[in-house]
Amino acid sequence: MMLSKNLSVKEVTKSATAIKYGINNEPTIEHLENLKAVAENIFQPVRERFGVPIAVTSGYRSGALNDVIGGSAASQHCKGQALDLDADVFGGITNADIFNFIADHLEFDQLIWEFGTNENPAWVHVSYNKGKNRGESLMAYKENRHTRYKHI
Repeated sequence: MMLSKNLSVKEVTKSATAIKYGINNEPTIEHLENLKAVAENIFQPVRERFGVPIAVTSGYRSGALNDVIGGSAASQHCKGQALDLDADVFGGITNADIFNFIADHLEFDQLIWEFGTNENPAWVHVSYNKGKNRGESLMAYKENRHTRYKHI
């Protein structure tokens, strides 16, 4: 099943950890509706802007999968509202290109420059919450082995 022209449900639900531990990572109808919204409003415009494949390194996470990987209990990945995008997997553009395009041209809930350097994040976390988008831009960093966030 396709969520948008260039993004499938399989791409946003595949998880090596879920496979390894036998965790069911199938989204509900509500999760699929949310995934379709983030695919159509974020992923597809980014894909069309740059014209190159863009990897989704984390998409939907069931509660059980989220617990095993140590994700936040409030993670929008568990609602099907968030994607982690990584241009490094296929090349052709940078994660900074993705981040800046989303920040400057798209409506989003949260946009996070995930670690990396000041020039390029290691990946981009983006969420979309139809009708409730905050437009919040953050940078993730480590402080005393804990992840912290600052507004940018």
